[in-house]
Amino acid sequence: MPESRNHGPLPALLLALTVATGLVDAVSYLVLGHVFVANMTGNVVFSGFALSGVGGVSWSATLLAVGAFGAGAYLGGRHVGGSTTHRGRLLALSTAAQCAFVIGAAVLAALAAPGRRTVQLALVALLAVVMGMQNAVVRRLAVPDLTTTVLTLTTAGLFADRTASRVRGLRVASILAMAAGAFGGGLLLRHTDVAAPLWTAAGLLAVCSAVADRLSRRRSAEAWG
Repeated sequence: MPESRNHGPLPALLLALTVATGLVDAVSYLVLGHVFVANMTGNVVFSGFALSGVGGVSWSATLLAVGAFGAGAYLGGRHVGGSTTHRGRLLALSTAAQCAFVIGAAVLAALAAPGRRTVQLALVALLAVVMGMQNAVVRRLAVPDLTTTVLTLTTAGLFADRTASRVRGLRVASILAMAAGAFGGGLLLRHTDVAAPLWTAAGLLAVCSAVADRLSRRRSAEAWG
């Protein structure tokens, strides 16, 4: 998609989602058994480690994350993604749905023992669905260099491409947003409990949903819809 397309407030909102991804992956990797719920490349590699019996990686959690991510992507692409054509309203609907799943995960983490294997697997499934949904919708939004969950191509583009300073700035902002979410998630896990990063991520998603909904109802929203 041409970079000249008017994306309106979408870049800023997607950066907020990138922060939320860092928060969620901090929980999944540091607490739920060294598994990613957003980065499927890492999980595919981890599954190879698990099947070879090295690295102390759980094959059940890894494969569950991949399967739940696929289910979330299906929901995001077929149901949420088909409910509207305006990109702002699409983002509002999807982040509201994501928020509901993350709240469910936060409640589970707060009320149950996160050290129990069944609880960990349930949290992996819930959070992977959220990230799969987010990926499917972000693909539909098609804002360049803002995938919100993976940074490999963004980082490569930052160093390999000769682009306008605005594009380079967006790539840097995306990398910093992910790092900020992971840093915040790590601090919250260190000083509070497992649920704290999830409540924070849910709050970010709720704000994104409300802002996207409000801005998409303005007359000027037609230009970036």
